[in-house]
Amino acid sequence: MDRLPAIDPKLVNEFVSVAHGNLKRVRELLDAEPGLLNAAWDWGGGGFETAIGAAAHTGGREIALFLLERGARIDLFTAAMLGEVEIVRAILSATPAARTSRGAHGIPLIVHAQQGGAQAEGVLALLAEMGK
Repeated sequence: MDRLPAIDPKLVNEFVSVAHGNLKRVRELLDAEPGLLNAAWDWGGGGFETAIGAAAHTGGREIALFLLERGARIDLFTAAMLGEVEIVRAILSATPAARTSRGAHGIPLIVHAQQGGAQAEGVLALLAEMGK
């Protein structure tokens, strides 16, 4: 399989940055460069962030759902923010240590769930139950 050309790092940085809250620009960039969908920005020190990760820790439900519709990979943190209780339960049942794992910028799982607001209350309840 041939290797695809690298995406301009400045474009990856912009895409991940705007995914913290600018759906219009996320759409524009993704339409122009579909390879950005799962691209990750390296903040250094092992801290990688994707656009969906940015949306997850900022409560960007619309951005996360848009990216998922386009085929982005869902992860534990996004599932928590979106209130996907069964996905979160399945991951934590398979890997209990994931409960204390951290997402982009070192942000804990529970914060992602809190960012989901009322739609993520079931995830918050699950995390509280599992923490007992």
